[in-house]
Amino acid sequence: MEAAGIAVAALAGLLLNESGAPILILVGPGNNGGDALVAARVLREQGFRIAVVSQADCGLLSPDAARAWSGWRAQGGTVMTEIPHPHAFSLVIDGLFGVGLQREVTGYAARWVRQVNVFDCPRLAVDMPSGIGSDTGRIHGCALQADHTLTFLGLKPGLFTADGLDHAGNVHLETLGIQAQGTRMPSGVALTQLTARHRLPKRAQNSHKGLFGHVGIIGGQHGMAGACLIAGRAALRHGAGSVTLGTLDERIVVDYAAPRLMFAPPETLVTRDMQVLAIGPGLGADARAEALLATALSAPRPLVLDADALNLIAGDRALAQQTRARLHPTVLTPHPGEAARLLGVTTAEVQANRIEAAHALSEKYHAEIALKGAGTVIGHRDGHYAINTSGGPWLAQAGSGDRLTGIVAALLGQGMATGPALEASVWLHGRPEEGSHPQDD
Repeated sequence: MEAAGIAVAALAGLLLNESGAPILILVGPGNNGGDALVAARVLREQGFRIAVVSQADCGLLSPDAARAWSGWRAQGGTVMTEIPHPHAFSLVIDGLFGVGLQREVTGYAARWVRQVNVFDCPRLAVDMPSGIGSDTGRIHGCALQADHTLTFLGLKPGLFTADGLDHAGNVHLETLGIQAQGTRMPSGVALTQLTARHRLPKRAQNSHKGLFGHVGIIGGQHGMAGACLIAGRAALRHGAGSVTLGTLDERIVVDYAAPRLMFAPPETLVTRDMQVLAIGPGLGADARAEALLATALSAPRPLVLDADALNLIAGDRALAQQTRARLHPTVLTPHPGEAARLLGVTTAEVQANRIEAAHALSEKYHAEIALKGAGTVIGHRDGHYAINTSGGPWLAQAGSGDRLTGIVAALLGQGMATGPALEASVWLHGRPEEGSHPQDD
C-alpha cells in the first residue's frame, strides 16, 4: 500500500493543472482508499494543498488501510464528509472503490462520482475507475470518468472491454516491484502488439500464389452482395494467394474494384478443395443458405463462420450440433447480438461479462471465438483469452465484420495456427490503417 500510494502521488504530480488549486482525494472504505490516503500524505509532504473527502467507517478498516489513516492523521491531515462546494481543484484522485467492487455504486459515493465527473480538472483513478467492474468492464450503477488510471501489479480486463474503455482514460501500469516469476500465469492477456507467433514467415523471392492459400468465401445473397465482396477484398489485401467467391446473387460475376477475385457457383465452391472456407457475409437465411451451411460444416478444412451463418446455427439444433462435432478448426466471429442468439441469452447478459460469454461460446461450439465490440475478446479452446487493444468507434459501421472474416480466412489460408491467426486478424483489423500484412509488423 505504501508503494502504491507513492506511485499515485508521483503520477498525480505530473497530471495537475496549473491552477494552483487543491487536490481533491476521494477515499473509500477499502484498501483502494488506503492507497489514496498514502498518496494524500506524500503529496502534502511535498507542499500540495489536499482536500480528503471520505465517509468510511474507520472501525471496519483492514490493518493496512488503518495504518494509512493513522499516517494521514499523524501528519495533521483532516477529513471532510462532503465535497466542498463551490470549489476549484487542480486534480481529483479517485480512491473510492477498486478491484473488489461487487455491488452498485449508490448513495453518497454515487453523488460524489457524478459531481467530479463534470469538474474542469484531470481525474486520476486508483487501480480502477470507481464503478467499473475489474473483470467485466461493466458499469455498476454509475462510474467515474477518469482521464488516467494507475493500475497495480497487472492489467485488469475491465479496463479494456465494454464500458471500461470509455471510463479508464490513459492506463498506466505499476507492478510495485513484484516479479511475475513463481506466480500463476494469468488466463488472459491484453493484446497490445503482435509478437513472433502472430507473424507469417517472410516470403521467399521465388514464390507463387499456390504457396499462400486458396480461400473460398460464400455469401452475397440478393441485396447483400457487398458483404461477400468486402470479405474477398480483405482476404486479398492480407496476402491470400487466391480468393474465390461463391455469391448467391448469380448476377455478380466480377468485382471491378478487385478484378483478381474469382467467382464460382456456391454449391460448387463449398465442395472444392481449398485451404480455408468462410461462410456467412450476406448469406441470408433461406433454404439454400441453410443447405450451403450444412455442407460447409462437413468440409474437412478450417472454417470461418460469421453473420448469417451464425444466426442459422443459433436457430437450428442440427446445425449447432454439426458445428460442435467438427474435427477441423472452426472460428466464430459474432457481435454481441449474434453471441446472445448462439447462447440463448440476452445481449445485455453477453455485455455484462464479455469474457465469460466468449468462454461459453468456445466451450459450446468447440471453436475459437472473436466476440466483437469495444475491446474484442478472443476466446481460445484451451480456456485462455485475449482482449484486443487496437480498434475504436470507426469500426462501428456496416461491412466492418465482413473485413474481419476476410482477414481471418487469409491468415488461416497461409498456414498460421488458428489461435494466433484470429488474434493477429483482430489486431490488424482494429488499426486505422488496416491493411498491412503480418509479415510487416
